[in-house]
Amino acid sequence: MSEAENPQLLAQGREVTAEDIRALAGASTPHFALQVRNRIRRLIEPLPADHPARIEGERKIARLEELAEHSGDPRGTLGISH
Repeated sequence: MSEAENPQLLAQGREVTAEDIRALAGASTPHFALQVRNRIRRLIEPLPADHPARIEGERKIARLEELAEHSGDPRGTLGISH
């Protein structure tokens, strides 16, 4: 999996939805959890704190970081918090 974005999600004027976030996080595996977390973080960064997609994104980021902690990957989350 690449960290390259889906151009449609970043298109000018297209608003990111909570469903976009759920689709991106989907059935993430521990191995790719941090890559998916980074993609979600980039998508929700410009959104206001009370935006539904940002709220869902923050939930998914927390879940992905927890998943990464149990991946067996010695890098863990590298001390990076969201």
